[in-house]
Amino acid sequence: MGKKSHWPELEITGPICNLSPQLWRLSHLTSLYLNGNHLTRIPPDIARLHSLVYLDLSCNKLRSLPSELGDLVMLRELLLNNNYLRGLPLELGKLFKLQTLGLKNNPLSTDILAILTEPNGTQKLLMYLLDHLAVTATQPPEREWLSLSMPTRSHPVCVFTVMCYNVLCDKYATRQMYGYCPNWALNWEYRRKGIVNEIRHLNADIITLQEVETEQFFNFFLPELKNDGYDGIFSPKSRAKTMSENERKFVDGCAIFYRTQKFRLIKEHLMEFTQLAMANAEGSDDMLNRVMTKDNIGLAAVLETKEGAWMNGLPADPSLIHQPLLVCTAHIHWDPEFCDVKLIQIMMLMNELKNIVEDSAQSFRPGSHKPDSNAIPLLLCGDFNSLPESGVIEFLTSGRISSNHPDFKELSYKGCLQKLSSSEKQNEFTHSFKVSRAYSNEMMPFTNYTYDFKGAIDYIFYSDQHMVPLGLLGPLDPEWLREHKVVGCPHPHIPSDHFPLLVEFEMTSHKHHLTNGMVLRR
Repeated sequence: MGKKSHWPELEITGPICNLSPQLWRLSHLTSLYLNGNHLTRIPPDIARLHSLVYLDLSCNKLRSLPSELGDLVMLRELLLNNNYLRGLPLELGKLFKLQTLGLKNNPLSTDILAILTEPNGTQKLLMYLLDHLAVTATQPPEREWLSLSMPTRSHPVCVFTVMCYNVLCDKYATRQMYGYCPNWALNWEYRRKGIVNEIRHLNADIITLQEVETEQFFNFFLPELKNDGYDGIFSPKSRAKTMSENERKFVDGCAIFYRTQKFRLIKEHLMEFTQLAMANAEGSDDMLNRVMTKDNIGLAAVLETKEGAWMNGLPADPSLIHQPLLVCTAHIHWDPEFCDVKLIQIMMLMNELKNIVEDSAQSFRPGSHKPDSNAIPLLLCGDFNSLPESGVIEFLTSGRISSNHPDFKELSYKGCLQKLSSSEKQNEFTHSFKVSRAYSNEMMPFTNYTYDFKGAIDYIFYSDQHMVPLGLLGPLDPEWLREHKVVGCPHPHIPSDHFPLLVEFEMTSHKHHLTNGMVLRR
């Protein structure tokens, strides 16, 4: 017997009145021509042809369409000309990839015809149908809490939770990007309620956010979270400096909030990758043309624990109550074509964090020796736009990366990157922090969930010398996504295209956090 043939296109002409159920088994089909027949109905089983890109049902005797047609989300062309259709199922609005919708010579209602005759009528009609489609999905079930280790009961320890969340700012939440989501559920007024509800529900002690618009930080997030006992810091991307006051309001950036009962802010630091690339360029054209032009930022807060952060009583030595903690969040450049830029942004970030630890020691204890980078516990959270197998995550996890790593794209960076490295070796770059990932790949297969991309790109790293993760929030139930055919987020029940990460840490007190037993203090 020969190999099974898998032809991608099929034409059936007759004139046919009924279709064989065998047809719906051909799930590999990308084009199906059923035009010029005597079909009066299309069965719901058509949804099984999930690879269809082109479907021609013109010149039949169809009076209605099955709602399941809306599940064929790969469709780009749907031809329904010359039938007896008076209305369309609202589910057709789910066909967000559709470019051509043929509806000529059907006795359609005047409101549908009015939309179709407008400029860009097909897209407007799809939007209208989707916006009027009732949401039948139930709320997603609670994400499961995964316990990792037992908390210490025998002596005083600091225990706190940390959240990392890219909230998807309003200007990026467009129909072009997220055509599968109704407009009303993309609307910022609607989504921001869901976002702040999620933040309140998870109730973290430290909250790091990315894609927060400037105006939304000052007029929404900060006042809302201050009511809940937090204070916070924020910085927009560097482009804000070059804009008018009105335009600046819409520039997004990073924010860090902390529960004031548990933490005090000692100092904040802004890391602008544009400035750092310029300062470290050493004449490298690639550094100037590729790295310097991306205005992403990192934001760091040196915090100090208060009495409220302790469990099992307070340390016997009062000087140990106020433990330092360096919290950093960053939003790394998004474009997969610029993996070199992502890696260099992270290298610059780690070098700046090393400087912050050193400066903190100098300012709080003048004349002290430069401390070890791991003297202060570090929490590094963010949207790094990098998958677990990327150079970015290899560098963070292992502390080193080959200077010939493919993510550098064989571009001329070696000379200028050496001074960002903690190592004198010529064939590799290193950082001096000892950090681990809180989430393994198995615990959270994806943190970003859109139609075109599903993967883990958000991270929480922590100093493993000082902290132990006690537990973390597991993934959204994949069965719920499957059952409700959620092809991507945002969704009426999920306000961002990212899922928040949440980890509970235990941090032990160390008198030797900083050189000579110095502990950060105002």
